[in-house]
Amino acid sequence: MTQNVDLPKGWVHAPLDMLCQILDSRRVPVNKSERSRRIAGRPEASLYPYYGATGQVGLIDDFIFEGEHILLGEDGAPFLDPFKDKSYLVDGRFWVNNHAHILRSKVSDKYIYYYLNQFDYSDLLTGTTRLKLTKSKLKKISVPVAPITEQLRIVSKIEELFSELDKGVESLESVREQLKVYRQAVLKHAFEGKLTAQWREENKDKLETPEQLLARIKQEREAAYQQQLEEWKVSVKKWEQNGKAGKKLAKPRKIKKLQPFDSEELEKLPDIESASWKWVKVDEICFHTQYSIKAGPFGSALKKQFYVPDGYKLYGQEQVISGDPYYGDYFVDAVKYKELEACKIAPKDVLISLVGTVGKVLILPDNCREGIINPRLVKITLNLNYYRPEFFKYFFESAFVRSLYKTLAKGTTMDVLNLGIIQNLPFPLCSLAEQDKLVAEIESRLSVVDQVEKETEAELAKTKALRLSVLKKAFSGNLVAQNPHDEPASTLLARIRIAKSAENLSLQA
Repeated sequence: MTQNVDLPKGWVHAPLDMLCQILDSRRVPVNKSERSRRIAGRPEASLYPYYGATGQVGLIDDFIFEGEHILLGEDGAPFLDPFKDKSYLVDGRFWVNNHAHILRSKVSDKYIYYYLNQFDYSDLLTGTTRLKLTKSKLKKISVPVAPITEQLRIVSKIEELFSELDKGVESLESVREQLKVYRQAVLKHAFEGKLTAQWREENKDKLETPEQLLARIKQEREAAYQQQLEEWKVSVKKWEQNGKAGKKLAKPRKIKKLQPFDSEELEKLPDIESASWKWVKVDEICFHTQYSIKAGPFGSALKKQFYVPDGYKLYGQEQVISGDPYYGDYFVDAVKYKELEACKIAPKDVLISLVGTVGKVLILPDNCREGIINPRLVKITLNLNYYRPEFFKYFFESAFVRSLYKTLAKGTTMDVLNLGIIQNLPFPLCSLAEQDKLVAEIESRLSVVDQVEKETEAELAKTKALRLSVLKKAFSGNLVAQNPHDEPASTLLARIRIAKSAENLSLQA
């Protein structure tokens, strides 16, 4: 596989297996449980690195290789991502499993290592779900070989340029971390009431107390329940008049009131710098029905066999994590939608992920497609007379709430929330007018953060492109000047051939 046809004077193409020993036959895979057994009770200083496709994957009590080698992924490496490394250098004593090819170079190790990290593997890979570079395909890689002294100059120049790029990346990553800290500082001050302190002072005669707000919420909830109850009675009468044909409509369930926070629980919550704010439970701010806060369907109610090519949208973590309500193409038909009507969504509903990336929040837009949530989400229909979804989302993105997840989320292999946890989470109750003001204050500050983050990410992307550009120039002979007095690469290859022939004769003897 020749990627550079025109080479500078003194360069030649050579197959990888001429330039390197391929030592795959010496690899010995050891599963994780066996490694754990072998290293149990041993001091870490007495153990050796255990390598796989993309780097070290553990430790082991022995070694099978020693000295500097090049490891190149056989399967599981990011072969199709031009910006990620597929090979890496290792040194010392170590062990390798069967997911990485192991090479010992007869030229410059780093020259080969850098070349393999810019090579286009797309024509050599097999497999669909897990791409693989077989040993036979590995041997087909053709390397543009520079004179040995030029190889050293190329490596030196690459490392010089990469060092400068690394410094730039370090600075950019520092900026990114500082922006995260600033973002959380804004949210912290917001939900302690500090960002709107002056506004509250100017509007103190116009604001309801939290107690007044809670009383109105309770009154509206009760009225809504009574209305639903009356509607249910009417539907039951019609059902009886029709000879009880079809399924009887379920009686509305009165929303169970959760116990408020006691004094001990309140002491653990952040201090709020306002008498017009109050800590309440999330369940208290939902809308008026029993389905205002609802987890997705459990068990066999929603399996892939119920999916259809088009219909009512199925909302899951892919929409919430991506922040894109239009993403994804899973649907259910009208029959399943009707069956799972309690899980249906509406504009302005708040969706929260329960598994893995827990607590991620998405607000559904006004033009969202009709549908239902899957079992990995909770949907909350807020009482919009009292709470803005944006206020809710910013609060859930705060470090305080995320810290709660660490103690409340439970799972054996990943973090898991549930409906009960969400219902009982603390939430700051304040007037709708103050929420609007606070959201405006947050967004005015975070819009600057968002812009700087966008610029930082763009610069980080540029550094990746620059690294690849450096490597492309290096192996086309355009990174360092050629020296006509360098020994040509053909002479180097001739010596390698002679040595290889002598080695083969020795093995035959």
